[in-house]
Amino acid sequence: MTDSAQSTHEVEIDNSNRSTTPQNDAFVEYLSQHWAERPETLPNAWPVASFAAERRRTFAAHFPGERVVIAAGAMKQRSNDTFYQYRAHSAFAHLTGWGSASEPGAVLVFEPGADGHEATVYFRERAGRDSDEFFANPEIGEFWIGPRPSLAQVAAALDVATAPLADFVPGEADRTLDDAEVARVASELRLVKDEFELAEMQAAVDATAEGFADVLAALPQAVAHTRGERIVEGVFNQRARLEGNTVGYETIAAAGPHACTLHWIQNDGQVRNGDLLLLDAGIELDSLYTADITRTVPVSGTFTEVQRRVYEAVLEAADAARAIVRAGIRFREVHATAMDVIERRTREWGFLPEEDGTAYYRRYMVHGTSHHLGMDVHDCAQARRDLYLDGVLEAGMVFTIEPGLYFQPDDLTVPEEYRGIGVRIEDDIVVTEDGCVNLSAGIPRTADAVEAWIRESQGK
Repeated sequence: MTDSAQSTHEVEIDNSNRSTTPQNDAFVEYLSQHWAERPETLPNAWPVASFAAERRRTFAAHFPGERVVIAAGAMKQRSNDTFYQYRAHSAFAHLTGWGSASEPGAVLVFEPGADGHEATVYFRERAGRDSDEFFANPEIGEFWIGPRPSLAQVAAALDVATAPLADFVPGEADRTLDDAEVARVASELRLVKDEFELAEMQAAVDATAEGFADVLAALPQAVAHTRGERIVEGVFNQRARLEGNTVGYETIAAAGPHACTLHWIQNDGQVRNGDLLLLDAGIELDSLYTADITRTVPVSGTFTEVQRRVYEAVLEAADAARAIVRAGIRFREVHATAMDVIERRTREWGFLPEEDGTAYYRRYMVHGTSHHLGMDVHDCAQARRDLYLDGVLEAGMVFTIEPGLYFQPDDLTVPEEYRGIGVRIEDDIVVTEDGCVNLSAGIPRTADAVEAWIRESQGK
């Protein structure tokens, strides 16, 4: 086994200038003694275990007679000897059911046999108290990072075989996530969500709704601060840590003209009365499923006439797109339907050149209307085009519907009163046989409901 195959961190860290812990035999012996018994309690299998087992069976059937290795991944370096909060690769989490508690460096191995594949999760088990690793290793020692699970505990929780990471020996013929086919199969396996996943998606949306309400209640505080967007970001992120693992992606807290920057994550601007606030945010649960919601709200609590006109056009596009969703239509039809509304409204307002077949209206909405959603905010990204963009919708698929209109502050094709207005409305949708369910329907969407929501959140 190579050192790299057993690594739990992206880089090796030299702690020689930090460590002053004694290393003599007497100290090691002393540290290994006089500890209370810590009985090991084995958990019942987690609810996800049976679903993950079925996912593994489906996945492994694509690779008969081949050994496949799905790595959770190592911790990513932030700076020198500090690392980002660990998150396992989505394919590993999906196939094991091991979410935010996953151990860095773990691997899931599908070993081919006469009766199909046997799955084993290899990971670095906790260090015994008779080991200097227990107190001297700041990367994995329990003195430093707290208790770590045993092989038996993980095996019981996930209902899968486990083994020490040191026993894992990579093979030259192993198929891994670096293999395009392996990545594709793992990605396409998530296109249709199972019952467990759908429940997690709803829970993620419900938690996100609480975060949005927190933000509205904090708008006066945001207005009072010179970097009010940071107040918005921080308030939402606090809810994400309370209700889940973290945010599912960097929060977009875009006030005023910043709303015209599609991926505005700098979040260092002012939040001013009279402007709109575009909040695009989602909470990732401990299962690693995330919501992805956008609401655009008037900071003052009331839309201006022009803001409301733009908002209602975007809402019309979102509602039109959602109205056609059902099993059997093509995914790209959702986008086309939304864009029909965007084109019609911007043409009615006189913003577009004479019609000649060119999609001039895309100047005001250059992004797509929908993307699949799940463990990754842009889920199933390695799926084949004919199953994704050109794919036929199936019951159980989850994706966003998020049209928008963005009139840049310096765009001379629109009247001055429109410049600097950016509006997006985004909901998370589950496809059914005869329609769809809007998981985020409980988060106010109409202009009147949004204004009432702000008043209620601020006790007015």
